[in-house]
Amino acid sequence: MKSATIRDAFIRYFEGRGHTQVASSSLVPGNDPTLLFTNAGMVQFKDAFLGREKRNYVRAVSSQRCVRAGGKHNDLENVGYTARHHTFFEMLGNFSFGDYFKRDAISFAWEFLTSPEWMAIPAEKLWVTVYAEDDEAYQIWNQEMGVPAERMVRIGDNKGEKYASDNFWSMGDTGPCGPCTEIFYDHGADVFGGPPGSPDEDGDRYIEIWNNVFMQFNRDADGTMTPLPAPSVDTGMGLERISAVMQHVHSNYEIDLFQNLIAATASVLNVSDLEHTSLRVIADHIRSCAFLVSDGVMPSNEGRGYVLRRIIRRAARHGNKLGATTAFFHKLVAPLAAEMGEAYPELVIRQAQIEKVLLQEEEQFAKTLEQGMKILEQDLQDLNASQIPGDTVFRLYDTYGFPVDLTADIAREKGLSIDLDGFETAMEAQRTRARSASNFKVDLSDELALDGETAFCGYQSLVEEGAPVIAMLRDGQRVSSLKEGDTGIIILERTPFYGESGGQAGDTGYLSAEGVRFEVRDTHKSGGHHLHHGVVLNGVIGEGEELRAEVDNQVRQATALNHSATHLLHAALRQVLGEHVGQKGSLVDSQRLRFDFSHFESVTKQELAEIEGLVNQQIRLNTPVQTEVMDMESAGKRGAMMLFGEKYGDSVRVLSMGGDFSIELCGGTHVERTGDIGLMRISAESGIAAGVRRIEAVTGAAALAAFDSAENELSNLAGLLKTGRETIADKVQQLLAQQKQLEKELGALKGKLASSAGNDLMSQVEEINGIKVLVTKLEGADAKSLRDIVDQLKNKLGSGVLLLAADEGDKVSLVAGVTKDLTARFKAGDIMRLAAQAVGGKGGGRPDMAQGGGVDSSAIPAALQVVRDYCLGK
Repeated sequence: MKSATIRDAFIRYFEGRGHTQVASSSLVPGNDPTLLFTNAGMVQFKDAFLGREKRNYVRAVSSQRCVRAGGKHNDLENVGYTARHHTFFEMLGNFSFGDYFKRDAISFAWEFLTSPEWMAIPAEKLWVTVYAEDDEAYQIWNQEMGVPAERMVRIGDNKGEKYASDNFWSMGDTGPCGPCTEIFYDHGADVFGGPPGSPDEDGDRYIEIWNNVFMQFNRDADGTMTPLPAPSVDTGMGLERISAVMQHVHSNYEIDLFQNLIAATASVLNVSDLEHTSLRVIADHIRSCAFLVSDGVMPSNEGRGYVLRRIIRRAARHGNKLGATTAFFHKLVAPLAAEMGEAYPELVIRQAQIEKVLLQEEEQFAKTLEQGMKILEQDLQDLNASQIPGDTVFRLYDTYGFPVDLTADIAREKGLSIDLDGFETAMEAQRTRARSASNFKVDLSDELALDGETAFCGYQSLVEEGAPVIAMLRDGQRVSSLKEGDTGIIILERTPFYGESGGQAGDTGYLSAEGVRFEVRDTHKSGGHHLHHGVVLNGVIGEGEELRAEVDNQVRQATALNHSATHLLHAALRQVLGEHVGQKGSLVDSQRLRFDFSHFESVTKQELAEIEGLVNQQIRLNTPVQTEVMDMESAGKRGAMMLFGEKYGDSVRVLSMGGDFSIELCGGTHVERTGDIGLMRISAESGIAAGVRRIEAVTGAAALAAFDSAENELSNLAGLLKTGRETIADKVQQLLAQQKQLEKELGALKGKLASSAGNDLMSQVEEINGIKVLVTKLEGADAKSLRDIVDQLKNKLGSGVLLLAADEGDKVSLVAGVTKDLTARFKAGDIMRLAAQAVGGKGGGRPDMAQGGGVDSSAIPAALQVVRDYCLGK
C-alpha cells in the first residue's frame, strides 16, 4: 500500500466517523512563540485544547507536516544513521475536543489498524502500552479490544518523579495533561530489539506506530491534578512508520516515498550505490528544506532561518561526499513536487521559488566550505586526542558558518567526537557579549502594578474629554504630580492616543485642563496601558485629574496614509514576487513607511515599477477601507494574513482594502478610503539580512514632493546639457562616448609623454656602488604613467634600480623597479615599503616592481634618498 493511499485512507476513515478534515498548518507555528517549528499534529489545535478557542466542530482529522530539527525536539544529528529519524515527517492525527474519550479513541485506532477493510494488520503483531495507573485504558484494551495481557505493558514513572513517564503527557509544567497509550508493531524475531519497557526497547523490532493522549487533568503550579471538565483526545501516527509496516520493510527509508527520492538523488549525483547513507540524508533534507521555504522561512544566521541553513548545508556536504562538485540540491525540488505535490500543491506552485532559494544558499556555502574544511583538516592533523576541541567547533561555526552538527558528522566519520561543553562555553561568552550590547524594554505598567488596561477610543475620535489620570512617572519613578518643565509619563484611564505597536509610531498631541497643558511627544504601550511621554508646558498635573486628550490630527492622518499604503504594498509584493513574501518588520510614521519582507534576491527595477503600479491602481480605485471584528477562525476563513509570533486575542480586527486585494489582522489606524492615500512612491529597496529585503516609500504630499524634486532635477539637467528633457538620455550617451574617446586619446598622449620622459630621465641616472640608480620626481604624472615609465626605463637601463614619485595634489604616488638581474640583491617591495613610510603611507609588491603612496608631498625628497641609502647599504 503506497504512502499516499495510507494518508488518504486515514482521512476517509475518520471523516466517516464524524471528524472534520483540517488542512495541515504551516511549519511556522501561528501565534505560538514557544515553538520553533510545528512538531506535532496537535500544535494548531493547542488553543482549542486549552479552552481559549471555540471551533465549529468537536472532532477533527489531519495530516500535519512536522519538522524536528531545532529546539527541544531535534532529530537532525540522527537523520540518515537510524531507520526512523527524520527532520521532516507527516503526522496523521485524530482529535476530540471534549467529545469522545478513551473508549472511542482506542476503538478507532484498533479498527483502523486491524480491520480487513482498512490496514488489516494482524492483531497478534501489535503490542500496547498504558500508563501504569490508567486501569480504565488497560481494561478497554484487554476486555473490549481483546489484547492479551502478555502483549500489554504498564509504563510507570520511569523518568525520576511522579507523572514523569513515557506514558504520561503534559503540555507544559502546568496546564492540560494526562496518560497516554501507545501501539507498537512487532517487526519479527529476525530484527534486534525487545518490547517496550524492556532493556532492549531501543532496538528496531518493536516500533511505536500510534499514540493516544488523553488530556484528563489540569496540573496547577503546586502539582495538584484537577480533572478537566471536558477531557480531550490527541492522537498521532507517523505516516512514514505506518508505511514501513504496510510495505513490509524495516526502515522508513525503504518505503516508496523515500525510495523514489533516493533514486532521484542518485540520478542527479550519478551514484550507483542506492544504499549509501548520504542519499538517505539528502532525501530527508530536501523534504524539510522545500516545505520550510514554501512556508516563508529563508536561510539566515538566527532562529528558524539558521536551522534551515544548517539543513541545506548538511545536505550539500553529503552531496560533496558523493562526488558533487557543483550545486545539486535544488534539482531535487522537482522530483519532490512530483512525489508529494498532489497532497501538498503549494510545492508545485512555489517550485521555482524554492529552487532559487536553495541554489543561492548552495552557492553561498560552496564559497566557505573549502576554506572551512582546510581549517578543520589542519586542526585534525594536529589533534592528539579523540575529541575535537570546543573552541575549534566554535571557530568553524562563528567564522565559516559551519553548523555544529556538520562538524559532528565529519568527526563521526573519522571516529572522533566533539567537545560540546567547550562549544557551549564559547557560545555563552558570545551571548553575554551580545546581551551587554543590547537595550531591553521595561514593562513600566508591571512595575507600577496597575490593574486593568487603558481603554483606547482613538478609532472613533481624536479627542477624549475628561480622561482621568491614573498614574504618572518622572525619571522612572511613580509620582503624585508633575509640574511645569517636568518631563514624564502620564497614564490615562482612557485615551484616543495610539500607542506604538505593529510598526506604527505612537501618536503625539496634547493633554490639557484649565491652566494645565502637557505636550505628548510619543505614546507607547506597556502591558495593557498607554504611556503618554512628554513635558508639562504649564501648570501642575495631579493624579486623578481629568484631562482633555487631543491627538495631533495632521500627524495621525499622515501616519494613517503610510500605514494603509503598507498593507497595499504587502499585497502587491505577494502578487508580483510570490506568496512566500511575508512581513519581517515595519515602521510607519507621519514622514514615511518602511517595510521589511522575506525574499531571496534583490527586487528588479521592473518588479518595483509593477509593485508601485499595483499600489497606485488600488489608490485610484478609491475603495472603502473596511474593518470587521471577528473570531480567529472566521478571520482565517476570510483569508486574513497574520504575523507569526504575534499573540492575538479571541476577537481580532480584520482590515480589508480593495475587496480581497488586501486582508490583514491589524489594530492600527487607517484611512477611510484607499484614495485618501493620494499616491505612493517607492524611494529605496535594499537587503538588510540574508533572505530579508527592505522597501522604503512615501505617500500623499511627500510622494508629490518626491515627484516635484525629480522633475526639477530633470529640468536642471536638461539646462546643463543644453537639450530638451525628452532627449536627455541621448545627450548623456553622446557625452559618454565622447569621454571614452577622449580618455583613449589621453592615454595615447600619456604613452608618448612617458616615452619622451624616459629618454630625458636617462641623463639623471647615478651610479652607486657600481649599480645604476635613478630616483626622481615627475611633474604632472599619475600612478599609471609612473608604472609605464618605470617599465621603459628598466629596458633602457638594462640593469639598475629605480624610484619615481609624483605629487597628485592630495596624495603622493610612488613606483619602484628593479631589473631582474639585481632582484637577488635588491627588492622593489622592500624599497617601496621604506619610501612609502617616508611620505606617511604604505606600499609593496613584487621583487621587480612595486607601488604605493602617501599623503606628505614635502617628504618626497626624503623618500628618494631612501633608495640611495638602500643601494649604499645604509
